[in-house]
Amino acid sequence: MIQRKSYEYLLVTRPSQFVAHVQLNRPELKNAINHKMNEELGDVFEELSVDPDTRAIIISGCGKSFCAGIDLKESLNIVNSALEGEDAARMARRIREKFKESQKTLNAISECPKPIIAAIHGQCIGGGMDLIALSDIRYATTDAQFSMKEVDIAMTADPNTLSRLPRICGNESWIRELVFTARTFDAEEALQYDLILKVYDSHAEVIKGAERVSLTMSNRSPVAIQSAKTFMEYARDHSVEDSLRFSAAWNQSQLQTEDVHKAAQTALLDEQHQPQYSKL
Repeated sequence: MIQRKSYEYLLVTRPSQFVAHVQLNRPELKNAINHKMNEELGDVFEELSVDPDTRAIIISGCGKSFCAGIDLKESLNIVNSALEGEDAARMARRIREKFKESQKTLNAISECPKPIIAAIHGQCIGGGMDLIALSDIRYATTDAQFSMKEVDIAMTADPNTLSRLPRICGNESWIRELVFTARTFDAEEALQYDLILKVYDSHAEVIKGAERVSLTMSNRSPVAIQSAKTFMEYARDHSVEDSLRFSAAWNQSQLQTEDVHKAAQTALLDEQHQPQYSKL
């Protein structure tokens, strides 16, 4: 197992053997994402992506909310400092670097080969929407409130979110209305438009639900689970023909795993227990 770092604004635990739980841990500010938390999220997902002891990841928030978006006060200070004492070309380059730093974290989550389950409660705003858009499965509580607030502060949501949400939810008109108006919507509406899969009554229940499904995943072949995620991520941006070629090339090596034989033997013998798969 990879040696865990200590984090200032994240709480990383292991509820079961192959499941990691990443909690945003800035509850006094509803887990608003500051520069340090953003860096830590990138670090932890880079670590978990290659950790052989992690087969599924839960992301949630401590306190009363999942995530209230970016720390606006700190972000304005960073932007203002980038605008001091330089000409337009140099200011533009400094601002670009700040955006690239922020996007590095979202890319680390996007490229994670392990299933990511978001357990959402309370507010899920702005940057919180970025996090759940990059998750594979999204559960929420009845009190969850969602919003893409960027236009309210004269900004644009991250391209990762804007490109993924229409594919997740299907109804592009609904997504555009949310983006252009920054209105708040509840868990019932999120469920109606397929942003979330299931609604739970409380924070404790949504965490239990995420832990149950994560445990189920972690008991399956990590080769099969991670291959399935890889296929779906590839197919999202490619034609069926390209995806079939990719699948054939990928499977010529991945079907040689011993996991296939273990699973087949268990099924043929009608055994009730799950086979034990080697770490990946």
